[in-house]
Amino acid sequence: MQKYLTNAQMRAADEYTINTLGVPSEVLMRRAGCAIAEEVFAVADGKSVLVVCGTGNNGGDGYVCAEALINKGVNVAVYAMHGRLSADCKREKNCYTGRFTDNIEGDVIVDCIFGTGLAREVTGSFADVINKINSSGALVVSADIPSGINGDNGTVCGVAVKADITVAIAEYKLGHILGDGIDYCGRVIKKDIGICLNETDFAQSFDREDVAKIFPVRARNSHKGTYGTAMLISGSTRYVGAPVLATEAALRSGCGYVKLACSAAVKRAVAPVLPQTVFSEEGGAQAIAIGMGSGVSKSLYGKITTLLKSFSGTLIIDADGLNTLAKYGVDILKEKKCSVILTPHVKEFSRLTGVAVKDILASPAEYAKKFSAEYGVVLLLKGAASVICGNGKTYINTTGCSALAKAGSGDMLSGYMCGIAAMGADALHAAVCAQYVMGFAAQVAAKEQTDYTVIAADIIKCLPQAVKIIIGEIN
Repeated sequence: MQKYLTNAQMRAADEYTINTLGVPSEVLMRRAGCAIAEEVFAVADGKSVLVVCGTGNNGGDGYVCAEALINKGVNVAVYAMHGRLSADCKREKNCYTGRFTDNIEGDVIVDCIFGTGLAREVTGSFADVINKINSSGALVVSADIPSGINGDNGTVCGVAVKADITVAIAEYKLGHILGDGIDYCGRVIKKDIGICLNETDFAQSFDREDVAKIFPVRARNSHKGTYGTAMLISGSTRYVGAPVLATEAALRSGCGYVKLACSAAVKRAVAPVLPQTVFSEEGGAQAIAIGMGSGVSKSLYGKITTLLKSFSGTLIIDADGLNTLAKYGVDILKEKKCSVILTPHVKEFSRLTGVAVKDILASPAEYAKKFSAEYGVVLLLKGAASVICGNGKTYINTTGCSALAKAGSGDMLSGYMCGIAAMGADALHAAVCAQYVMGFAAQVAAKEQTDYTVIAADIIKCLPQAVKIIIGEIN
């Protein structure tokens, strides 16, 4: 697993390393600058390098980087931003022996203007310089995070550097993966400089090996009942495609049975294309997913209420199930017998919570964790990097691509998640596994086609190859 820190957590780690462990800030800055220089040197290959240094500690890292590159024989110049320098930045600027320039020119530009703590709009000369970097045509390497990107949420603070490579100092930050950060950071390389963490409550991401462990071992001496039953309550006269996608995804999960509770019109759409489906509301199921293409109604609210109070497995509430909760009352989630997973996108989450979309985007992990704790549910907040909270833990999903930004993606995710839960995964791991696998399958599909042409059905077709790679059957 990889850790993703908030700005406050990173500052606390810095302070702990400096004040408690006794490592001087000067030593950490020298290590950071040299670590950046290593990555710049790897791509410079005889090219000219411009290091753009701000006035804070990120600028100090830049001066160290520039000096280290001079020692490696690289053609380096520094563009120095004007203003009051931090003590560490001033010291390293005074130690710099190379040349300065007033031009934003170079084959490689190293962005050392702002660090992760930026939380204000970028204006004036700083904005001008960032715009010049972005229009330069140079290969851009950012120190720690692209200048102008908020380290907590990936928001662009007015204008931001568009990096090809970002050298993350010590640890990954939430801003590297959330919001626009995922598009602005380019390739992110983490460099250890000896900063030690003094707490453990970090957001984390599952890697391929972690997800592989969630899949149950399939014994030769087994049968359909061994792998559980998933039930989907999905579809309406208006939306017959949603249950088709959700059901096919559930069938591909590995569970033994998939039941679909639906109207006659939906059955006529599903039965010819997915004959393995059992059309029934009767009998037991280990997991149930409800709401995909169902329409918002008081009747659906009644079904959700009944399941919350009587079902003992894992209940996944998606799409119109979420909108129905938002309309008729979310507090019924507190009166439940089953484990619950909610899978909202940001607008659905805004309806559930009454919090404005812009505020959620400013602190997605914080709001997701708060809601999860208050209602005792697993909350999967969908996004370019989805946030998954449950049992006091926060996970960030790192798979996926823009091919998922198509109708039907959420339906198949809920169906697949239902199947994973039916096979025995707890609610938190079912959410993490399903989101990871679906994102990875989208990457496989996009590689075969393009992000433009992939549709939800293509992603389902790529699930077999994605799972084979994840569980290690193919490379």
